[in-house]
Amino acid sequence: MTATLQVTEQRYYTPEEYLALEETAEYKSEYHDGEIVPMTGGTTNHNQIAGNIYIALSLAQKGKNYRVFIGDVRLWIPRIKRFTYPDVMVIAGQPEYYNNRKDTIINPQVIIEVLSKSTKGYDRTDKFGFYRTIPTFQEYILLDQTQMSIEQYSKQANKRWSYSVYDEEDAALVFSSFQVEVSLADIYDRVDFEAGESEEETEDSEKNEGE
Repeated sequence: MTATLQVTEQRYYTPEEYLALEETAEYKSEYHDGEIVPMTGGTTNHNQIAGNIYIALSLAQKGKNYRVFIGDVRLWIPRIKRFTYPDVMVIAGQPEYYNNRKDTIINPQVIIEVLSKSTKGYDRTDKFGFYRTIPTFQEYILLDQTQMSIEQYSKQANKRWSYSVYDEEDAALVFSSFQVEVSLADIYDRVDFEAGESEEETEDSEKNEGE
């Protein structure tokens, strides 16, 4: 008896097909040059940290020529044909939209991501490289959700990037793109690091089961 090997052909989607599917999808997915990649669920710490930095920046930029967006606003990276959902984005001036879609922008100045165990390597390397192809992109902030620790990448002359780490409770994150400081105490307000460790283990377990 001869076994028959079934090969499943990879389906590739156009950006328009992805966007149409995303409008009715129950859960969000990213688009990676033809491939649709489901996003993992977030933890309460992840949500709390993203909300804290969003509120702080929104208040600090009130009346100024900046816009702050969180979570549900999509980013299009044209050079590598990717749609992503950064946790928080800051735009200088007016948003520029992909194909006049009010849910997808192309001109972030600052991108902020909350790290998880399953994605922190990707956020620090490949995703950072993708974001650097965006002409307006000037600053990248990575917020750890398991401890009070922040990484900051700031664009300098000649396409070089400076790197800073903030990990003291009485420190403040100083943005290089605009004159705003946010204390680590405010960013990590009501974050339970002990609970966060068990939440991340559950999130990683669910991700591995789905792969």
